[in-house]
Amino acid sequence: MPFPTLTTPRLQLRELKARDADALFAIHSDPETMRWFGADPLVDRHQALQLIEMFAEWRKAPAPGTRWGIVRQSDGELLGSCGLFKWNRSWRNCVLGYELGRPYWGEGWMSEALRAVLDYGFDNMNLHRVQAEIHPDNLASIRLVERLGFRLEGRHRQQGHWGGQFHDLDCYGLLAHEWFGQRREPHAD
Repeated sequence: MPFPTLTTPRLQLRELKARDADALFAIHSDPETMRWFGADPLVDRHQALQLIEMFAEWRKAPAPGTRWGIVRQSDGELLGSCGLFKWNRSWRNCVLGYELGRPYWGEGWMSEALRAVLDYGFDNMNLHRVQAEIHPDNLASIRLVERLGFRLEGRHRQQGHWGGQFHDLDCYGLLAHEWFGQRREPHAD
């Protein structure tokens, strides 16, 4: 099955390739960007290549997923990535994940990208539910998913482990009927 490239007014969401390794390494080696990602920062470029390979393998896995590179249309710059993973087809749900390079924070890039990804998930993957797990101190990410219509469902105690310690993660969920209902309304970003 061909990779599902998505287009928004300012972005192209496309498959990550080896040529993206330097840009991906710059994002994933920044401790501030990775603070809430759920993994320790990368320490060498080879790890970025391994990450790209892992994302490609997701499309073939028993619980498949898709990770899109977020590329600015005006200059082809890789800004970050986002994706839907741990797809349980019979339960019609999956998990949303994303990260954005620090120079691009606060400009609406991720909101634009995630709207396209959620449209794809609910329209093309026949999802009923999308879940996001977010560190309780990651206020920017919490505001982002709440603007997209996600609702806080509870806390998973010590769900994550990075930086040498366990972290609680708050679970946010979005149901198909909630997404379709708000898509009819104008966005207030």
